[in-house]
Amino acid sequence: MATEDIEITGAAETADTESLRAAATQTYPIAPGYSVNVRSGPGTHYSVVRTLSAGSSVPIYCQCPGESISGYYGTTNIWDNIANGQFVSDAYVKTGSDGYVAGRCA
Repeated sequence: MATEDIEITGAAETADTESLRAAATQTYPIAPGYSVNVRSGPGTHYSVVRTLSAGSSVPIYCQCPGESISGYYGTTNIWDNIANGQFVSDAYVKTGSDGYVAGRCA
């Protein structure tokens, strides 16, 4: 009986790990026809780290509130963390939602 419990726990842990991997590999398209600045923090007063070319897609690891931006997908204060120290305004990312689609950044 103890062996079955371990096997079930192991299967649950594997399923959780696979879910996390799938979430990390999901990407969202940048607004069509736009090049988007990637910034070091959630606002335009942060430095530009790089620029995403039109047609790019990005992962969203977490999201946080920041400067309100008006863009292709409306006005929002949500910023998407797409890599360590790299943020883009959610106003230029097609998430299919006006709210959070990922956990809040710590």
